[in-house]
Amino acid sequence: MALVQSIHYLSVEAYLAGERDSEIRHEYVDGVIQAMAGASVNHNKITANVLTQLMVQLKNKDCRPYSSDLLVKTAANRYRYPDVLVVCHEQFLDDYSTNAPIIIFEVLSKATRQTDRKQKLFEYLQLPSLLEYVLIEQDWVEIEVLQRSQNWRPDYYYWGDTISLASVGASLSVADIYEQVVNADVLAAKHQE
Repeated sequence: MALVQSIHYLSVEAYLAGERDSEIRHEYVDGVIQAMAGASVNHNKITANVLTQLMVQLKNKDCRPYSSDLLVKTAANRYRYPDVLVVCHEQFLDDYSTNAPIIIFEVLSKATRQTDRKQKLFEYLQLPSLLEYVLIEQDWVEIEVLQRSQNWRPDYYYWGDTISLASVGASLSVADIYEQVVNADVLAAKHQE
């Protein structure tokens, strides 16, 4: 006889209370929690590079970048941890979450690519505050930017390009985003310089 695994549904309130005390981060989707896996060295370098560049460029502005420890409420029964997000005008639900990011960055991996490009994309684009969604490949050099002002039509950026984030008046060079990242595209681009 096969063993049937039961799924226990949690209320939003139980999830939020437990998440504040948990050492492991979990996303919450329709009553089910999903543990967040650890990230690779390249993933960590990319998120640190994006966060650092945004911190410098948004200094003295009313918008701040945050790391993956800030929850985003995407629907009544869904909470996500984007890799990097930007929130303006201190729009928070509490000390741990927001439902008003204006930019969300996700660093893609083989394990997360499908979810980030489909399920999370759908959820994020429903947020009235969101103006830009940025998907960054970690295994090769490619950045996809979707902007509300362009009807969410994707634009792609590669080594040597600069991304303009109109919503906050910032720009990020692709080379700066991939600084110290080790993959075949970065190594080839640096060899050609």
